[in-house]
Amino acid sequence: MNVRIALIHALSHSVAPINHDLHTHWPQARVMNLLDDSLSADLAQSVDGLNAAMTQRFLTLSDYAVATGAQGILFTCSAFGPCIDAVAQRHAPMPVLKPNEAMVADAVAMGLPVGLVASFAPTLRSMPPEFPEGALCAGELAEGALDALNAGDTGLHDRLVVEAALRAQASGAKVIALAQFSLARVQALVAQHTGLPVLTTVRSAVEALRHRLGQGG
Repeated sequence: MNVRIALIHALSHSVAPINHDLHTHWPQARVMNLLDDSLSADLAQSVDGLNAAMTQRFLTLSDYAVATGAQGILFTCSAFGPCIDAVAQRHAPMPVLKPNEAMVADAVAMGLPVGLVASFAPTLRSMPPEFPEGALCAGELAEGALDALNAGDTGLHDRLVVEAALRAQASGAKVIALAQFSLARVQALVAQHTGLPVLTTVRSAVEALRHRLGQGG
């Protein structure tokens, strides 16, 4: 059975990695993409963070996705955990996945100190509580990397992410978790420079959604 999957994005750079993985590993899925890149911009400038108005925006987007016939929803930005929880509650028992929950489970299962690397600062506030106490040994912001990616300077973006991963390694990390879909492009480079296992949200998320929808994997 072909299922309809709604991907809801808050960063334009998240669109390509997840669509590529779905096309490669789950070509039977019928995919729709909803992008509101003002979500990330507004959160970055907000003085009160993930407030009721932001949650309502997520509920509105998810209501639209469900009205189109979506049978599962995957959010692709890691900084909006409580908003996604509200969507999951509204649309239960439909699978509604945070982008990072499957990767968190994979990282914890490895039993190693985890270094979390992000290029979007609010992610380092919202995502660490999703790890069990003691699992994270470092959280590093690749400051300036997202601006570089927005400007088309992928070389600078990648270098800044690698530098953040090396800082996490210096803090004791034995596995690197790349917190955003937009960072998946740097997985091999980070592994090369650190010599550590490097987890991304993209692969883990697709396999988790397939499992929740009984589609194998």
